[in-house]
Amino acid sequence: MGLPKVREEEFVHYQKESKALGYGKGVLLTFGLAMLASLIAKLPFFSILGIMILAILLGVLWGNTLSIPTGAGAGVKFSSKVLLRAGIILLGFRLNLQEIMAAGMAVFVVDFIVIAFTMVFMIFLGKAFGINKQLASLLAAGTAICGAAAIVAIAPIVKSKEEHTAIAVSCIAVLGTIGAIIYIMLFPLLPISEQEYGMLVGATLHELAHVIAAGISGGDLSADSAVLVKLGRVLLLIPVAFVISYLFNRKSHRDPARKSRLKDFPFPWFILGFLCMSLINTFSTVPNQALDILLLLSTYLLAMGMAGLGLNIKWGDFVKVGLKPVGTAVLGFLGLLALTPLLLFIYRLLS
Repeated sequence: MGLPKVREEEFVHYQKESKALGYGKGVLLTFGLAMLASLIAKLPFFSILGIMILAILLGVLWGNTLSIPTGAGAGVKFSSKVLLRAGIILLGFRLNLQEIMAAGMAVFVVDFIVIAFTMVFMIFLGKAFGINKQLASLLAAGTAICGAAAIVAIAPIVKSKEEHTAIAVSCIAVLGTIGAIIYIMLFPLLPISEQEYGMLVGATLHELAHVIAAGISGGDLSADSAVLVKLGRVLLLIPVAFVISYLFNRKSHRDPARKSRLKDFPFPWFILGFLCMSLINTFSTVPNQALDILLLLSTYLLAMGMAGLGLNIKWGDFVKVGLKPVGTAVLGFLGLLALTPLLLFIYRLLS
């Protein structure tokens, strides 16, 4: 016998309430970790890491020492999927395409060379070391483009596992921090101008936080140059995402049994949202106060998403993949640094 209708309706209502409570607990947990990360990021040294990297590290720490509250898994997944993508869309407000265009060909050529070389070199390294091709692609994108934001944007295209995404973010975070410290120490010894130093920082460091921290050490001109070159790399995330989508999914396009529906096209459509926000910021007058609020919201949404990723990662996942991904990330970064004399030559030639 089935439940009486009234009892059945009460049961369904209870299930909905329980699910909503679980979502709330999961989202609240990621929000709390993001807020804690923002506080830690204000401390000396930790500012180089930035809120997003700290959020995923706090998530990993929580997930491996404490437990995710009962029923909160759905909310944590919502943060790591939906909120993370919303954060990337709002990140588009950081780009002013006219400023990048005004910088001239030098910035575009330097950024193109950096991304093309790094992507090809690191994917080759991944193949040579025999590591998972999805993980190699994430490491390459994080090194070549814009650190964690590029990794989480590329992850759904290559159908990466969450543990691989977190491992890639962690590798890039550590290397970018080390790179920023090295640049800050070397700047007084380098025979280059402030603007050229800023170009090198913006072209070779991973996260925007790394770029800002290292760029400021060279003065205002250096900081402006570093951020401009870095944003040029961020802009190139869009074409790179299309290329990776094609390379990873071309077999499915050739499958005659596959229905050719737009929604089945294996491309993260939120990247187009990122572009739309960039266009709005470029061609319309967005008040500075509103822009600051939108970028702050983007930062916290990204941090909540990163915390959500970290909460589902176990230490065993890092042990499983071994040292080869770390080796790939290190050699990729060293290869990019070895490219700096060529980048300087091209920048001087075209500026």
